[in-house]
Amino acid sequence: MGERALRGTRLGATSYENDRNTDLAPRQEVSYTCPKGHRFDVPLAAEAEIPATWECRMCGATALRVDGELPEAKKAKPPRTHWDMLLERRSIEDLEEVLNERLAILRAQRRKSA
Repeated sequence: MGERALRGTRLGATSYENDRNTDLAPRQEVSYTCPKGHRFDVPLAAEAEIPATWECRMCGATALRVDGELPEAKKAKPPRTHWDMLLERRSIEDLEEVLNERLAILRAQRRKSA
C-alpha cells in the first residue's frame, strides 16, 4: 500500500503544503538601483538591518539603496610589498653589503667561464 501511494511522484521535487492557516513574517520592500540603471526591490524581514548595497540581479554590479547614501569606505592598511617586508628585516647598508657580495660571486663565476 505504501509503495502505491508514492507512485508517480518525485520526492523532494515539489511541496504539497499550502499557505492556508499560516502567518507570514512581517516584511518590508527595499528598492535598489545599480549604476547601469536597473531598479529592483528586495523583500526583507521587518526587523532586519537593511544593507546599503546589494548585488544587482540583472548585471551583477553593486547596487545602492534608493533612499540611502554611499556607505563609508572602510579604513584599510595599504598592502605590504616585498620591499617593505625586506626593510623590516634589514637596513639599507646591510642590503648594499649583501648585494656587493652577490655581485662579487657572480663576477667570479663569469671570469671562470670566460
